Amino acid sequence: MDGLIRKIIIGQNPKDAMAYYVGMKAGRGEVSAIVFDEDCLYHHSVKRYIVYIQNEGGQVMWKCIEDMPVVVEFDLNF
Repeated sequence: MDGLIRKIIIGQNPKDAMAYYVGMKAGRGEVSAIVFDEDCLYHHSVKRYIVYIQNEGGQVMWKCIEDMPVVVEFDLNF
């Protein structure tokens, strides 16, 4: 999957689902990147998204969403 992911919505019903987006506050940091894990899909046939946060310690992995219904919103430049 090419392109930068701006937001993901996780769950069966998007109205009641959890959303993560770049720039969202997370504790003392904020979401800095959302990445689709192509290696996991290739090796295990499982769709996985990794959410990273940026805090005073640098960029760290915060959440991993595996094998869940996900709506992906890409960052588009018009």
